[in-house]
Amino acid sequence: MYHPFTIRETIKKAWDVIKKNYIILIVFTTITFLGEILKDNISLYFSSENYLTQVAVTQLISLIAAYLTLSFYRLLLTLIDREYYEFEFRDIIPSFKMVLNAVIIGIALNVVIRTVIFIDFRLIKNVYLLQTLLVLEVVAAAYLGIRLIFCLCFIVDDDSGPVESLVQSFKVTRGNFFKLLAMVLLVFVFVALILLIINGIITLFVDQYSPLQIYFIEFAAIFWFAITFPAVQVIIITTYRKLIYSHQDVDDDVSETL
Repeated sequence: MYHPFTIRETIKKAWDVIKKNYIILIVFTTITFLGEILKDNISLYFSSENYLTQVAVTQLISLIAAYLTLSFYRLLLTLIDREYYEFEFRDIIPSFKMVLNAVIIGIALNVVIRTVIFIDFRLIKNVYLLQTLLVLEVVAAAYLGIRLIFCLCFIVDDDSGPVESLVQSFKVTRGNFFKLLAMVLLVFVFVALILLIINGIITLFVDQYSPLQIYFIEFAAIFWFAITFPAVQVIIITTYRKLIYSHQDVDDDVSETL
């Protein structure tokens, strides 16, 4: 049965994915967390090296980050698409081409951001023009961020190239911008709410002068990451899949075809 894209159905589907696969999500979140630690340690170790070495290390870190992100995306797409079927580990490993395409998008984004910062810096003496430009930049960043958010999904799902994936993301979000904006705001509220709850617990039960406070804070940060990171990723992928099916006259619920 064909279903249009709705926030309610998307959140419901995301919750179903989390409930049915929470162990797998915890394991992969742990792997991602360890990968982030590895990236930080590599960056720190080579921070005092020469420029060329630092450039090489930066690219290595980009590859690690791309592999982690795309692997998680492929895992989630596999969990959604093969809910009633078995799959192998190799099904969730992205190809080097996919990783390279993601890195190219990352490099292009970095160039754009640095260019914008350079322009802002040149206008630092013109306060009113700079303030106006900053407002326009925030609006443009929010708009393009939502319209292009699924580019990595297309890379892992369709094996699309960098430009092709950006175009596909722009097309699939057409007509659903405000629904996606509402979804983003709901995600921010969810992440902030979890953070406030954890912070409140620490404030109530941990003495601010206790020597163990730093350990509780570190544990709370890990716990917050363990909850919010997989949840946000699941919401992104579920939203992507729902949007894809809403543009096609096909079933979006495997159970309805069985």
